[in-house]
Order: sequence, then C-alpha cells, then structure tokens
Amino acid sequence: MQDLTVTIIQSGLHWEDPEKNLDMFSEKIDSIKNPTDLIVLPEMFTTGFSMNAEKLAESDNDRTLNWLKSKAAAKKADIIGSVIIKDQNAYFNRLFWVKKNGEVLRYDKRHLFRMADEHKIYTPGKKRLLGQVNGWTVCPLVCYDLRFPVWARQKQASYDVILYVANWPERRSSHWRLLLQARAVENQAYTIGVNRVGSDGLNIYYRGDSAIIDPLGNIIKQEADKEFIHTETLSWEKLENYRRKFPVWMDADKFSIDGEEND
Repeated sequence: MQDLTVTIIQSGLHWEDPEKNLDMFSEKIDSIKNPTDLIVLPEMFTTGFSMNAEKLAESDNDRTLNWLKSKAAAKKADIIGSVIIKDQNAYFNRLFWVKKNGEVLRYDKRHLFRMADEHKIYTPGKKRLLGQVNGWTVCPLVCYDLRFPVWARQKQASYDVILYVANWPERRSSHWRLLLQARAVENQAYTIGVNRVGSDGLNIYYRGDSAIIDPLGNIIKQEADKEFIHTETLSWEKLENYRRKFPVWMDADKFSIDGEEND
C-alpha cells in the first residue's frame, strides 16, 4: 500500500462572509506547491461557527460545493470541510468530502454543541462516513464529535485515519489536544484535527492547535496561535507494523450504537 500525503490548513475565518472565505481559501489552496492526496479545511469554513443558519445556509448543491469540486479537480486532490446546509427544510452542519474526480461524500455532524444551542438549530446526523483515498480508509467527523469516543470507536480496524474539522475555542484547548491523542491511541489510527484560529464575531478566540498524530499518540505536527499550511506524508508501513506487533484492536468489545443507521 502506498503512503498518504495530507495537507492541513489552519486559518482565521471571516465572520459570516462566505465570499471572502472562499476567496481566501482559494489563495491558500493555490499556494500548495507539492502534490497532496487530501486537503482538510476547518468546520464551517465559509462562515465561522454561526447559528444564523436561516441567513447563511446553502442548498446541498450550491456555490460552495461547486467551488470544492473546482479546487479538487485543479489540485488533483480530495478536499474535506464542513458547511451550513439546508436540505429538505432542515439545517445541517454538513461535512463535504469532495474527491478529485468530482464524487461527493457527505457526513452530517452527529453531536451538536448544546452550549451554543447548535442542537436547536441543526439536525443531527445518523450515520458515520467511511471513505477511501489512495487505498486508505478515512473516517471524518466534526468538532464536538471528538468528545464521544464510542462514535469514533474502531470496528475491527475499519479505518486507518480519523479526522476532525473544528471550531474549538481556546478556553477548552487542553481538552482538544488531549482527546485527539486519546482517539489515536485507542483506535490505533492516524488522527488529524484541523481547527481555526483568531476571534469570531462573538469575540470567541480560537488558538488552533491543528494536529497530525501518529497511531501511537505521538504528535507529528501541531501549531497554535497562527495560520499555517502543512503537508505530511503518513506511513502505511508504520501503521501496519504497529497494529501487527501490538494488536489491541483484536480484543475490542463488540457494540452497537442506539439510533445509528446501518449500511
């Protein structure tokens, strides 16, 4: 199996201004010079973490999705990020995974952040998403999902990378850093977290701490309090050797999740 090259973009966001954010991320994505397989953007990357869904929501096949398709084709790389979407008279914090061939995968955020009334505005998702890139299986989740390890739990080594797109505030940044490493260790998988930086329109500050973590929980890359773009190649040999030599996954408990839709 070949290795997987991933690019993470930690950025500030223009509050509730999709046009400025799309222009900004166009410049950032265009600046990536080296080949990459997967580009990861933050949660609600066109607006910031807004509850103003009625004003900001797009349809499921609107401007941002078309923009993602265009950028993925141009960079010959898959792109992941979440957007405010209205679908059948309901609002979703919807993660789009747009593949370089134009295929679109979708995941609706399962765990909605009630401390910001997200659960009153948006509808929760019912099903995890597992997708493939270069033969690697990736499980993308969104922000608050990080606090719920059962939703992320491996089922017989079902994925190789778990990633979170986020708007995770600085005041709880220690939890973000700790839980990302925990997800890597307990699932024996590469773990990626992409968070925003800077202050939003509600004067909430985000320090970033976007990270790439190996299956043993070691931090490969992490930065705080600044924008950055980082490309890292993940080793398939390292992942396979570790799982073979220390096969914790073989002793995992069997379980099911109430309310989860089955394949």
